[in-house]
Amino acid sequence: MKPNTLIVILILLIFFVISFLTNILGPLIPDIIKSFDLSIGLAGFLPFAFFVAYGVMSIPSGLLVEKYREKPVLLGAFFLAFLGALLFALVPGFAIALVSLFLIGIGMAMLQVVINPLLRVAGGEAQFAFNSVLAQLFFGAASFLSPMLYSYLVSNVHSGATSSPVIALFNQLVPANLKWVSLYWVFAVTALLMVVVIYFVRFPEVELKEDEKIDTGKAFKDLLGNKTVWLFFCGIFAYVGTEQGIANWTSQFLQTYHGVDPATTGASVIAYFWGLLTVGCLLGLLLLKIFDSRRVLMLFAAGAIVSLLAGLFGTRDLAIYAFPLTGFFASVMWSITVSLALNSVPHHHGTFSGILCSGIAGGAVVPLIIGGLGELVGLRLAMLFLLITLGYIFSIGLWARPLVNNATVKSFRELFE
Repeated sequence: MKPNTLIVILILLIFFVISFLTNILGPLIPDIIKSFDLSIGLAGFLPFAFFVAYGVMSIPSGLLVEKYREKPVLLGAFFLAFLGALLFALVPGFAIALVSLFLIGIGMAMLQVVINPLLRVAGGEAQFAFNSVLAQLFFGAASFLSPMLYSYLVSNVHSGATSSPVIALFNQLVPANLKWVSLYWVFAVTALLMVVVIYFVRFPEVELKEDEKIDTGKAFKDLLGNKTVWLFFCGIFAYVGTEQGIANWTSQFLQTYHGVDPATTGASVIAYFWGLLTVGCLLGLLLLKIFDSRRVLMLFAAGAIVSLLAGLFGTRDLAIYAFPLTGFFASVMWSITVSLALNSVPHHHGTFSGILCSGIAGGAVVPLIIGGLGELVGLRLAMLFLLITLGYIFSIGLWARPLVNNATVKSFRELFE
């Protein structure tokens, strides 16, 4: 099939929007806690409501794509995200926030299932690896920019500092004591625009490969009886839990222990966390051409542990640099864990991928655990729970036995052995 540049651009845009909607929650948590007078434990239910949707919807989304095809699922996903964002923008409150985040999370889970096979077909198989990396760069760019937009809106809405018509509109739409809710109006408009764009775009016919299909019958039962499947499911669970545990609680930690303003410096720290995670992906691509992926995973997991400890127990200035650095070291963990997982079983890769995607629910559970522990022992000690998840990721490099190792450039590898 001839590559379809328009669809590739659309998919890159979808990656950008997924990240834009997903990774802003961390900078918002201190504001949500203050606005609704929440305890740290209750605040932990916010990421839980969002990421538990991945556990609920990942496998059903694959079945929906096979039955209804890509375009209807994409439209449904963005419409759910629009409803979730609009609901909270109109009726801001803690209970509504949980419903809103769950709806948006379901939409994002549906999108994740659709876009990778679609990118393979639209861009051509020969360019799939390149386009996948490019998509991750778009994903990272949105994660970097969305906290900046949050800072801009909080600094300008109801401030009288600008005559921008957009800010003037937000002054009418959001209460003065809930300036951050303006971001949910941006989410709602963005999701609605994506519905309109997708509606008018003609999609190519996507024929799923055998290793992209989800089988809930014999293959599913076979995989659930395989210990290796469960070990790698826990690896994905641990990675996403680590990523979201850091992203969701860092700003609150910096405010609690160092008096950092979450709307400015706190948001900037989270932006650089995602920015360095993106930069780290590029270095990871180089290292994976030289070293065995298990060694790279262990090295980066160890670096993340050191950075986390420096952030938790160091000075204010050290923490501001150390927490973003954990994003750099987390950069290769997802891709290496997924590749080791898929290379460790000979069949049923599509169904296995659905099971692995369900592990994204770790982003729901780990921040909730940290919030609960924070009520008992304080946030600093509670965040030490991440040593368990990072330790598990480090252990993958010790016990993983892939059927196929990552290809390396021998001449380079010999220089370091």
